[in-house]
Amino acid sequence: MAHNLLKGKKGIIFGALDEKSLAWRTALRCVEEGAEIVLTNAPVALRMGEINKLAEICKAPVIPADVTITDDLKNLFTKSMEHFGGKIDFVLHSVGMSLNVRKGRSYTDLDYDFSLKTLNISALSLHRVLQTAYQMDAINDWGSVVALTYIAAQRAFPDYSEMADAKAMLESVARSFGYHYGIKNKVRVNTVSQSPTPTTAGSGVKGFGGFIGYAEKMSPLGNASADNCADYLVTLFSDMTRMVTMQNLYHDGGFSFTGVSNAIMDALDKE
Repeated sequence: MAHNLLKGKKGIIFGALDEKSLAWRTALRCVEEGAEIVLTNAPVALRMGEINKLAEICKAPVIPADVTITDDLKNLFTKSMEHFGGKIDFVLHSVGMSLNVRKGRSYTDLDYDFSLKTLNISALSLHRVLQTAYQMDAINDWGSVVALTYIAAQRAFPDYSEMADAKAMLESVARSFGYHYGIKNKVRVNTVSQSPTPTTAGSGVKGFGGFIGYAEKMSPLGNASADNCADYLVTLFSDMTRMVTMQNLYHDGGFSFTGVSNAIMDALDKE
């Protein structure tokens, strides 16, 4: 059910790859709630994914942008403002990649060139997006920027490797830049720590399927789905959350604050 929470708002969605991705589901919900959007991803991801299908459904242009290249981001914001005929109201940063994870490298045996790429793509890119928008004055007053993160930024998950470091940095960037953007334009910047979700990117983490089941048993409400996440992000892009900024917001069915659940205890007792 739509409530027109984003009626008249204009946004940029980073990272939609296929129907399973959080950015894809969020793009659909934003349009359903009345927003106009621009879709963007790295050129290589555009070739690999199905974003043109989403663009047709959402009646949205696709503007390629490599988040590690400032000129690409300047072009993205310039063309987006030309398309909208004005500034942007919200941005979703749904970007992350680890070559160490893809190559099966243990956290105790990292390739540091890979790690630098991970930090650049998965964390520093948020700073680059925000700095570009800030310097171009591309986001309307009281606009909203949200980046997707994961609880591995605070807790040890052995096979999440250096992506955990990247998520910790991502959350720090949101806090630090959120202060400056709040002072300048009342733009709010938050991160959302989502439940483990069966996306194409997430499936590359070793043991991910088993961990989804574990999180489901640990969470009082169960795991939050991609569509649940999209609903939550819509509220953060809306005017209903104008005073929320610099926060890491857990959207995980209660997993983050549950020490142990009866379901897990029962499973251990049966071993």
